Amino acid sequence: MECLESVARHGGILEAGSVPRYDAGVAGADYLRGAIAELRKYRRLAEAAIAQVPEEHFFSTIGPESNSIAIVMKHIAGNMRSRWTDFLTADGEKPDRDRDSEFEREGGDDSAGVRRRWDAGWEALFAAVEPLSEADLSRTVTIRGEPHTVMEAIQRQLTHYAYHVGQIVFLARHFAGPGWKSLSIPKGQSKTFDVNKSGGAYRIPPSDVRRQT
Repeated sequence: MECLESVARHGGILEAGSVPRYDAGVAGADYLRGAIAELRKYRRLAEAAIAQVPEEHFFSTIGPESNSIAIVMKHIAGNMRSRWTDFLTADGEKPDRDRDSEFEREGGDDSAGVRRRWDAGWEALFAAVEPLSEADLSRTVTIRGEPHTVMEAIQRQLTHYAYHVGQIVFLARHFAGPGWKSLSIPKGQSKTFDVNKSGGAYRIPPSDVRRQT
C-alpha cells in the first residue's frame, strides 16, 4: 500500500484507458529534463539497433501482417511531424496527415528518404519540447480534439515512441542474426554489467561484483 501511495505522490496513477495524470507536486523542470533525456535515450537505442541491420533487411518483415523497421520509422516520423509542429497552438493531429499511408511502402520510399523523415521528426520534437518552461506544463493542447495538459501530451508521446522503439529493436535483433551486439546488459552477464539511467551498459567494478554474489 505504501508503494502505491508513493507512486501517487511522485508520478500519478494510471487509470484504465487514460493518459497518466501527474501529481501537481512533481517538479516541472525536473520532469522536462527527465522527459527530454528519455526521448534522446530512445532515439539512441533505435539508431544503435538500426545500425546493425543489413541494408537489404531495412524493408523486410517477419510475416505478411508485420511492419518492417522502415515502416515503423516512417510511422514514428509521421506522428512526430503531426504532433510537434505548432505544438502549443494547433491540434496534434494535423489535417494533412495520412496516417494509413505511414504503414505502406509507397513508390518513392527508399532507405535514404525514410531516414530523412526520421531525422526531421526528431528535430521537430526537440524544437517543440526543449524551449518549454515549467509554467508551460499546465497549459492545454489538444490531440484529435481531446484536451491534454502539455505534460500529459509529452508523456503520451514518450510512451508511444518507447513502444515502437521496442519493435525496432526486436526486428533489428532478428535481422542482425548472430552478429547482434547487445544494447544493454549482455545475456548471462547481469553480474558483470549494469545499465545507467541514460541506457548505457557499463562493467561493474570487481569489488561490486563480489558484493552481489
